[in-house]
Amino acid sequence: PGMQAGRYDFIAAPTTVTKERAENMLFTAGYLWTAYQFGIKKGSAPIKSWADLKGKSVSVNKGTPYEKLAKEMGEKHGFTVQVYDTQPDATQAVISGRAYATLGGNTTIVFAASKNPQFVADLELKDTRAHWAAPVPKNNPKLRAELQDALDCMKKDGTMAKFYEKWFNKKPDADDLAVVITPGYGVPGMPGYDPTPHELKCG
Repeated sequence: PGMQAGRYDFIAAPTTVTKERAENMLFTAGYLWTAYQFGIKKGSAPIKSWADLKGKSVSVNKGTPYEKLAKEMGEKHGFTVQVYDTQPDATQAVISGRAYATLGGNTTIVFAASKNPQFVADLELKDTRAHWAAPVPKNNPKLRAELQDALDCMKKDGTMAKFYEKWFNKKPDADDLAVVITPGYGVPGMPGYDPTPHELKCG
């Protein structure tokens, strides 16, 4: 609302691109995937599918999309869901053995794993992947282009990959948005996407 009212030029905080949002704002291309991911205790058997959780407990942060999905899948696959006030509490439940796994956002899970040797980032639900990008007002494609050019140049020269490695203690995958430069401006397949090719000039 602040940006739409003209108080800000753009939003710097990572913003998940959805169809509804893209109809009201212009987004740069994504610079990081956001997705749902499991975290487990070191030494536990990796999760390959929801079915592997039968008879186990999954911890989640209260009031999040992860709680909603876990409860739906728990009924379907026969596991229980423990709800905690914060994601760190849900993570601690796994480390202490109260829960087998926790379901949360991939950035939160991977960051927690980089800080705690007893906690491991496990299965990422690839079908939940969405772009994290920077939105600008719908009437300012020039600013969107400037921001995306800067982000794409940071991908090209490896700056974005260095940031990724610093925060998550691992290199980005080859298909990660921290290194992949998508064509055009915006998120392919979303409202506001401009597929026009452009030459990237990095100073």
